[in-house]
Amino acid sequence: MSYSEPPPPPQYGAPQPPMGGTPPSTSGKAIASLVLGIVGLLTCGCLIGSILAIVFGSMAKKEIAASGGAKSGAGLAQAGFILGIVGVALAVLYWIVVAATGNFEFTTG
Repeated sequence: MSYSEPPPPPQYGAPQPPMGGTPPSTSGKAIASLVLGIVGLLTCGCLIGSILAIVFGSMAKKEIAASGGAKSGAGLAQAGFILGIVGVALAVLYWIVVAATGNFEFTTG
């Protein structure tokens, strides 16, 4: 009994493109909101970063909702919005304490 050589393996075609088209892009305003929220939280005496985080967060949420799935980052926008609110609350509390104690001097070490 003799065995012949096995057939060659099947040839593969070109790779198939991914289904569903291009993935949604992340909103730049959502990223800016998150970054500004973190900066505003770290510098709790300064309201600018926190207020901008709230503004960019609400703009990004509206933009993402209106895009119909073309943009993503709703979680980033929500996190930035919340960090902005916390930063504003801490800044207001900080300035109330400073005004109540009358300690307006900034001293280091």
